[in-house]
Amino acid sequence: MSHNILIVDDDIKLCKMLSRYLRDYSYSVDVINNPLMLEKYLKSSKPSVIILDIMMPHINGFDLCKKLRKNSDIPVIMLSARGEVEDRIAGLEAGADDYLAKPFEPRELIARIYAVIKRFEHSEDTANNAAVYQYGELSIDTDKYKATMDGSNLELTKTEFIILSLMVRNPYILLSRDRLYNELTGFDCDAYNRTVDISVSRLRTKLNDDPKSPKYIKTVWGEGYMFIADKLDT
Repeated sequence: MSHNILIVDDDIKLCKMLSRYLRDYSYSVDVINNPLMLEKYLKSSKPSVIILDIMMPHINGFDLCKKLRKNSDIPVIMLSARGEVEDRIAGLEAGADDYLAKPFEPRELIARIYAVIKRFEHSEDTANNAAVYQYGELSIDTDKYKATMDGSNLELTKTEFIILSLMVRNPYILLSRDRLYNELTGFDCDAYNRTVDISVSRLRTKLNDDPKSPKYIKTVWGEGYMFIADKLDT
């Protein structure tokens, strides 16, 4: 199956270089240099992956990704000249599926495109296995991508929901930071990457879960995290 890649970046030179490289790997490629044209493009086309730059005129990549996520689940890989952890977190919080700092090797971009496509196709194949998990006041619907606390909707980012979904499917099982990061990005986590820790911290805040006396997420120091709530029979 041929996959179409959409590049949204105002850097014309970079777009031309990436287009040539992607076509060498048998991807079809479309390019948008004006980010304001993305909405119009998506009315008639659905790419397999969107490669989205952060620093663009008119609207930045973070805001554009948030806008996209309101009605689309197309995988997004963000590109940025900044490689700080907070920027990576901001990209994932905005709804991106992966984040790549410039400069980068084109082969790494190819690997990440392949990984997000495989994850997206796998999630579609397993949609029929979705379920509703009930842990006290906490309810997680993995089909509708919805979580509620005592009936009130929790405004979780995609990253937070993926982490929570993996945890509720594996209660009382230690989930390493590397496994959680791999679930989010398809890649191994280096020792200095705080993406998972920051995302779990924000998830805990939304769950009103005290890390010193956890009701839902327990930290296993130096290893990872464990979901410790008991599931209710439904």
